Amino acid sequence: MKNSMTSNELNAFLVEYAARLMGCGATCIRIEKNLGRIAAAYGVRAECVIMPRHIRLYVATANEPYAGVTLMAPVGPAHIDFDRNTRLSALSWEIADRGLCLDAARERFAAILQPAPRRSDLLLSLAVAAANASFCALFGGDMAAMTIVGIATAAGFGLKQWLLKRGVDVRVTFMLCAFVSAVLATADFLFSVGSTPDVALATAVLYLVPGIPFINSFSDLIYRHYVCALSRLVDAAVLTCCLSAGLCAAMLAMQVGMF
Repeated sequence: MKNSMTSNELNAFLVEYAARLMGCGATCIRIEKNLGRIAAAYGVRAECVIMPRHIRLYVATANEPYAGVTLMAPVGPAHIDFDRNTRLSALSWEIADRGLCLDAARERFAAILQPAPRRSDLLLSLAVAAANASFCALFGGDMAAMTIVGIATAAGFGLKQWLLKRGVDVRVTFMLCAFVSAVLATADFLFSVGSTPDVALATAVLYLVPGIPFINSFSDLIYRHYVCALSRLVDAAVLTCCLSAGLCAAMLAMQVGMF
């Protein structure tokens, strides 16, 4: 392994690892720590510049700190994946604690990047619907409101999966899904089936709130990664505005609420 400390294979592995970790929704501090852990295990020093759309990495040996190699890798469209994020972080600890050779590490890395086993879209939609209906109850919604929110969430989330799989822009997807869920949630207003129609309407679109980007933005801000923090904050704000636009359009169309 010593002979491959500064090899092109090691450098390529490090920069691709960092880019993939960024792409699945990791915070900047996690990328820095994981990358530093792997680099130290292989006897090199890695310094990275993390930008919203690319990773720039400088790799050098301890003996020649100013004679290293600079690499750059693009970061794909952000797709938050907690499972892949966790497995990539675990890989860094395996390399550091168990001394995995580069070939073994690359094999593990390739296995992690393989598509996850397909989950049932129906079961996932039902789980999200149940969670959002629970939020409705948490905010004081009655059983009728919970039922309506569950149906509206299942329909909107199913539409979201269908649109994203077909490459529809995520901003358009958020507007359409919020519109569909909000229109269905107005049933509580129109048919007077419950006593908390306002709660049903307000919570029907909560499943679309981009909470993780907001949290990641705050984390990056704390650790002074201001460019990534601002980028993630703007992305989250844009999605929130799209959500709000779909909700307002549904309220206007159904003539409920403030319209």
